[in-house]
Amino acid sequence: MNDDQTAADLILKLMGREIVIDVSSSYVYAGTLVEQDHRYLVLESADVHDLRDTATTRELYVVDTRRHGIRANRQRVLVRRAEIVSLSALEDVLI
Repeated sequence: MNDDQTAADLILKLMGREIVIDVSSSYVYAGTLVEQDHRYLVLESADVHDLRDTATTRELYVVDTRRHGIRANRQRVLVRRAEIVSLSALEDVLI
């Protein structure tokens, strides 16, 4: 199995689960992964959080989201795969 297949398999296992996505910009996304294609991941009941709007760090924001749940501000959002730095299941965030 090559690296692309491994990543694709892991993303499929996250389908229907709450995830957190770090992107190369100042945004962090959290929501339920419901769809994907070659360009986008689709989240529902999502929080699109701009770190420029707060004094908190990316890690503190993610830990807070794990502790208190996702505070959705979007019904549905598309996240460009090309921007993704990392993603994980919300339940995998260590607190």
